[in-house]
Amino acid sequence: MRSHIGVFVGNLVFTGLCLSTGPIFLVLGGAAWHDGASWGWAVSACGAAVTVMIPVLALRSTRAEFPRITGGDRVRAESGSYGDDTFVMWAPRAEQGPVGARLVRADVLEASSVRYDPDGEATFTTYVGDYAPAEFTPLVRLRLRVHAAEEAEGAVGFSGFEITDEWRVPALCLSAITAGRLAVRTDGLGKVTVLWPLSTLLAGTRTCRLIDLDGRLIDVTRRTGHLLEQMRLSSAVDGVEMAGDTIDLRRLDAETAARFRRPADRARAFPEDRAPVTEPGEEARLLTAQLPGEEGGFGSVGRRWSRRGGHLVRARFLEMRGTTTFQYHGPVLDTVLRVQPVDGTPPFDAARRLTVPMNYLAVLHHTREAVLRVSPNGRAFVVDWNRTNLLAGVSTAKVIAPDGREIPVPRRSDALWPLMNLLASHAVSNPTAVLDLRKQRMRAVAGAVMEMVRDRGLAPTDHRA
Repeated sequence: MRSHIGVFVGNLVFTGLCLSTGPIFLVLGGAAWHDGASWGWAVSACGAAVTVMIPVLALRSTRAEFPRITGGDRVRAESGSYGDDTFVMWAPRAEQGPVGARLVRADVLEASSVRYDPDGEATFTTYVGDYAPAEFTPLVRLRLRVHAAEEAEGAVGFSGFEITDEWRVPALCLSAITAGRLAVRTDGLGKVTVLWPLSTLLAGTRTCRLIDLDGRLIDVTRRTGHLLEQMRLSSAVDGVEMAGDTIDLRRLDAETAARFRRPADRARAFPEDRAPVTEPGEEARLLTAQLPGEEGGFGSVGRRWSRRGGHLVRARFLEMRGTTTFQYHGPVLDTVLRVQPVDGTPPFDAARRLTVPMNYLAVLHHTREAVLRVSPNGRAFVVDWNRTNLLAGVSTAKVIAPDGREIPVPRRSDALWPLMNLLASHAVSNPTAVLDLRKQRMRAVAGAVMEMVRDRGLAPTDHRA
């Protein structure tokens, strides 16, 4: 694990070299002023201003590279709060397609990455006013089955068809591909425009609720028929943008509210079955191995950190909001997390700007959970993407028993969290997803690991490593 002090020292040296003219001007100007030159104070003042910026910029860069969550990041109660099962995503606006094109559902049959190769893997890149620059938007080849207009709207129109093409996919919307459901506009002649933010809604990554005129809450998350109808209404009515997680009919004008109330009444009287979290055949759409981001693993542990009381906690993303800043392995997002302390204190929400790996964003419809490392004093939290990606199912875990038999651990298994905590409490590092109990350093925990595995019904295979 990197030390934030080491990162700060490195950034301080780098920034000092880049702005070395500041201290030089400060010394030269001070010397000239001392000798009576009238211009000396101005040069010295400019040098002082540049010199002061060196630690400020180094601290800002360190905070971006080593994003600790501290007390200053806590969301104040008066600013409002999300429900535990809410997830709000503010994604870049998408192309809306040609005028007259119909909004229908498309199923993703196959997906593969075509190109993603921005310059500068370690640097932060900011585009003024551009939330989805092509350089940081992966190009993906998709084979789609576009649903017939009759199926979607109950009206005479074009038949369903299949199409294979390449699309730029905003990183925040990658989970819609994995889930297998997209919202598209098509003219029925082969032109297909994918509505990416709405696709995350149809996929169930974003939650969606209605509040009717009587103040009753209707949850329509993953009710695809209702969501498509609601999307068509929203596109036909000015002032109703499906960007948040809730549409409150009481805040709409009477005519618009009446149009939305009809499908809302049907949703309450005849609730539609929820679509599955992911459509069948996910492996043909899963892009995690082709996208940048940390591999999932059981995580590294510092012995000092573990012995002094450092531990792991779980958190859940409640909100992600796109920004105009990007890194190679993921977009920089404004996030809100709900942290679940293990000491019995109430959960709290924290707002933090984080670089979120693309491979994690691709499985966001499955889980919004994250693993945080907690400092020994309990005051600072850091998102551990290595453990988070294993818990989220980006990688598949495997335990190798002391006798060499392999025990596969399914994606997102409830055995992963206790195994991570066991290793962390014993200061045992295992940054990969393979837990090999034959190794010398694993002897102290091998018995407890096998007991956990048996308690959760995980059976070894006949294959030996």
